[in-house]
Amino acid sequence: MRCPYCQDFESRVVDSRASDDGTSIRRRRECNACKRRFTTYERIEERPLVVVKKDGSREQFNRDKLLAGITRACEKRPVSMEDIENLVAALERELRDEYEREVSSQIIGERVMQRLQALDEVAYVRFASVYRQFADLNSFIKTIEQLKNR
Repeated sequence: MRCPYCQDFESRVVDSRASDDGTSIRRRRECNACKRRFTTYERIEERPLVVVKKDGSREQFNRDKLLAGITRACEKRPVSMEDIENLVAALERELRDEYEREVSSQIIGERVMQRLQALDEVAYVRFASVYRQFADLNSFIKTIEQLKNR
Protein backbone atom coordinates (compact mmCIF):
# COMPACT_ATOMS: atom_id res chain seq x y z
CA MET A 1 0.00 0.00 0.00
CA ARG A 2 1.52 3.31 -1.11
CA CYS A 3 1.84 6.03 1.55
CA PRO A 4 -0.32 9.07 0.60
CA TYR A 5 2.31 11.42 2.09
CA CYS A 6 5.71 10.23 0.84
CA GLN A 7 4.59 7.65 -1.79
CA ASP A 8 6.70 4.88 -0.23
CA PHE A 9 5.37 1.34 -0.68
CA GLU A 10 6.32 -0.05 2.70
CA SER A 11 3.89 0.29 5.61
CA ARG A 12 2.76 -1.80 8.52
CA VAL A 13 -0.75 -2.37 9.84
CA VAL A 14 -1.16 -0.80 13.30
CA ASP A 15 -4.85 -1.59 13.86
CA SER A 16 -7.48 -3.58 12.00
CA ARG A 17 -11.22 -3.75 12.63
CA ALA A 18 -14.40 -4.65 10.81
CA SER A 19 -16.83 -1.87 9.92
CA ASP A 20 -20.15 -1.63 11.74
CA ASP A 21 -22.03 -3.27 8.89
CA GLY A 22 -19.39 -5.98 8.40
CA THR A 23 -18.84 -5.24 4.69
CA SER A 24 -15.35 -3.81 4.99
CA ILE A 25 -12.22 -3.84 7.12
CA ARG A 26 -10.70 -0.58 8.31
CA ARG A 27 -6.92 -0.66 8.69
CA ARG A 28 -4.71 1.97 10.32
CA ARG A 29 -1.28 1.86 8.74
CA GLU A 30 2.05 3.48 9.54
CA CYS A 31 4.52 4.28 6.78
CA ASN A 32 7.94 2.74 7.41
CA ALA A 33 9.69 5.69 5.73
CA CYS A 34 8.00 8.85 7.07
CA LYS A 35 6.25 7.29 10.13
CA ARG A 36 2.94 9.04 9.34
CA ARG A 37 -0.31 7.14 9.75
CA PHE A 38 -3.17 6.72 7.32
CA THR A 39 -6.37 4.68 7.00
CA THR A 40 -7.28 2.18 4.32
CA TYR A 41 -10.47 0.19 3.75
CA GLU A 42 -10.66 -3.30 2.35
CA ARG A 43 -13.90 -4.42 0.67
CA ILE A 44 -15.00 -7.47 -1.25
CA GLU A 45 -14.79 -6.87 -4.97
CA GLU A 46 -18.40 -6.83 -6.07
CA ARG A 47 -19.82 -7.80 -9.42
CA PRO A 48 -20.22 -4.71 -11.59
CA LEU A 49 -23.48 -2.81 -11.19
CA VAL A 50 -24.38 -0.49 -14.06
CA VAL A 51 -26.40 2.69 -13.57
CA VAL A 52 -28.80 3.59 -16.38
CA LYS A 53 -28.96 7.39 -16.57
CA LYS A 54 -32.01 9.49 -17.58
CA ASP A 55 -30.63 9.95 -21.10
CA GLY A 56 -30.22 6.18 -21.54
CA SER A 57 -26.45 6.17 -21.17
CA ARG A 58 -24.85 3.67 -18.83
CA GLU A 59 -21.96 3.95 -16.40
CA GLN A 60 -20.58 1.72 -13.71
CA PHE A 61 -21.95 2.34 -10.20
CA ASN A 62 -19.53 4.62 -8.37
CA ARG A 63 -19.79 4.50 -4.59
CA ASP A 64 -17.47 7.49 -4.21
CA LYS A 65 -19.64 9.64 -6.48
CA LEU A 66 -22.70 8.82 -4.38
CA LEU A 67 -20.78 9.51 -1.17
CA ALA A 68 -19.60 12.89 -2.51
CA GLY A 69 -23.13 13.95 -3.49
CA ILE A 70 -24.60 13.05 -0.12
CA THR A 71 -21.68 14.68 1.71
CA ARG A 72 -22.29 17.88 -0.25
CA ALA A 73 -25.98 17.83 0.72
CA CYS A 74 -25.04 17.34 4.40
CA GLU A 75 -22.40 20.08 4.42
CA LYS A 76 -22.58 22.28 7.55
CA ARG A 77 -25.32 20.06 8.98
CA PRO A 78 -25.19 18.02 12.20
CA VAL A 79 -24.67 14.78 10.26
CA SER A 80 -21.55 12.78 11.02
CA MET A 81 -19.37 11.27 8.32
CA GLU A 82 -20.09 7.90 9.91
CA ASP A 83 -23.85 8.40 9.36
CA ILE A 84 -23.22 9.31 5.73
CA GLU A 85 -20.94 6.31 5.16
CA ASN A 86 -23.50 4.00 6.81
CA LEU A 87 -26.24 5.43 4.57
CA VAL A 88 -24.15 4.82 1.44
CA ALA A 89 -23.14 1.31 2.56
CA ALA A 90 -26.76 0.34 3.31
CA LEU A 91 -27.96 1.74 0.00
CA GLU A 92 -25.23 0.01 -2.00
CA ARG A 93 -25.93 -3.30 -0.25
CA GLU A 94 -29.66 -2.93 -0.97
CA LEU A 95 -29.07 -2.12 -4.65
CA ARG A 96 -26.68 -5.04 -5.14
CA ASP A 97 -29.17 -7.40 -3.45
CA GLU A 98 -32.15 -6.25 -5.51
CA TYR A 99 -30.57 -5.58 -8.91
CA GLU A 100 -28.32 -8.09 -10.53
CA ARG A 101 -26.75 -6.00 -13.30
CA GLU A 102 -28.50 -2.67 -13.95
CA VAL A 103 -30.34 -0.08 -11.88
CA SER A 104 -31.94 3.19 -12.90
CA SER A 105 -30.43 6.43 -11.61
CA GLN A 106 -33.98 7.47 -10.71
CA ILE A 107 -34.30 4.54 -8.28
CA ILE A 108 -30.98 5.47 -6.67
CA GLY A 109 -31.99 9.12 -6.34
CA GLU A 110 -35.38 8.31 -4.80
CA ARG A 111 -33.83 5.93 -2.27
CA VAL A 112 -31.18 8.47 -1.31
CA MET A 113 -33.90 11.06 -0.74
CA GLN A 114 -35.91 8.63 1.44
CA ARG A 115 -32.89 8.02 3.64
CA LEU A 116 -31.84 11.68 3.76
CA GLN A 117 -35.35 12.73 4.77
CA ALA A 118 -35.08 10.50 7.83
CA LEU A 119 -31.52 11.65 8.55
CA ASP A 120 -31.72 15.43 8.03
CA GLU A 121 -34.51 17.42 6.39
CA VAL A 122 -32.28 20.26 5.20
CA ALA A 123 -29.90 17.80 3.55
CA TYR A 124 -32.94 16.16 1.96
CA VAL A 125 -34.10 19.49 0.45
CA ARG A 126 -30.58 20.26 -0.78
CA PHE A 127 -30.24 16.87 -2.44
CA ALA A 128 -33.76 17.07 -3.90
CA SER A 129 -33.10 20.51 -5.38
CA VAL A 130 -30.17 19.14 -7.37
CA TYR A 131 -31.67 15.73 -8.12
CA ARG A 132 -35.06 17.02 -9.23
CA GLN A 133 -33.53 20.04 -10.96
CA PHE A 134 -36.08 22.53 -9.64
CA ALA A 135 -36.98 24.85 -12.50
CA ASP A 136 -38.54 27.56 -10.37
CA LEU A 137 -39.28 28.66 -6.84
CA ASN A 138 -42.76 27.07 -6.85
CA SER A 139 -41.41 23.53 -7.25
CA PHE A 140 -38.97 24.19 -4.42
CA ILE A 141 -41.76 25.52 -2.16
CA LYS A 142 -43.97 22.54 -3.07
CA THR A 143 -41.28 20.12 -1.90
CA ILE A 144 -40.84 21.99 1.38
CA GLU A 145 -44.63 22.02 1.96
CA GLN A 146 -44.80 18.28 1.35
CA LEU A 147 -42.03 17.86 3.91
CA LYS A 148 -43.89 19.99 6.45
CA ASN A 149 -47.12 18.02 5.97
CA ARG A 150 -45.47 14.70 6.82
